[in-house]
Amino acid sequence: MNKTVTGCIVTYNNIATIDNALGSLFKCTEVPFRLFVVDNGSTDGTIEHIEKNYPQVTVVRNSKNVGFGAGHNTVLDMLDSDYHAIINPDIIVRDDVISKLVDFLESNGDVGMVSPEIRFPDGRLQILGKRNPSPVFLAASRMRGNGEPGETLRKYAMLDCDLSKPLDIENATGCFMFIRTKLFKELGGFDKRYFMYFEDCDLTREVNRRSRTVYYPGATVYHEWGRESKKNFKLKLIQINSMMHYFAKWGLK
Repeated sequence: MNKTVTGCIVTYNNIATIDNALGSLFKCTEVPFRLFVVDNGSTDGTIEHIEKNYPQVTVVRNSKNVGFGAGHNTVLDMLDSDYHAIINPDIIVRDDVISKLVDFLESNGDVGMVSPEIRFPDGRLQILGKRNPSPVFLAASRMRGNGEPGETLRKYAMLDCDLSKPLDIENATGCFMFIRTKLFKELGGFDKRYFMYFEDCDLTREVNRRSRTVYYPGATVYHEWGRESKKNFKLKLIQINSMMHYFAKWGLK
């Protein structure tokens, strides 16, 4: 049975990483796959480069930077697939991850969204929250240095569980999410209150109200994670604002 898949990447001045993302996706993906790129007003030539070199991409131009979630929501009414992938512009795949995730959801009808294993390009596992964020978890993540994660961060990332097999999670990272298209559309996409950050935590909670979100280590993507909010004061303020929206909506637990 052939299932159709759409994907969306939101770009904003991503000329440095977009070739790796698009090139690897088109090289490795074997199922019917339509990819949208929504550009939020790039000025570095990102969108012109895509239009010139990737004619198979459906390009949507926004006149300004509307943010991550709103950018992805731009294509919501255009989606006619069975499954939809939400993909960061700094993601690389090395095998047919999309088909693996389709097979997983086909075999697990009660799962609404799946999150693959996420690693750095050098193979190291990324320590990402899988339980609902809390002030304590977020503080532990913010203060982590280059050493091994402490007990609190290990709990947040569910390193206290066996990550070699699928398990239900409360929080899927937005760098790569794979969701049933019908469910994504029923939810209205991402909550528009978040410009950037926490919209992935929010979407996971909305999915889990109706279905299940599962971490699936049988599929791996590679993420050139820059943790820009630690380096950029403006992004740090955006992150704090999103955090306040999140806790106002869901509470502190």
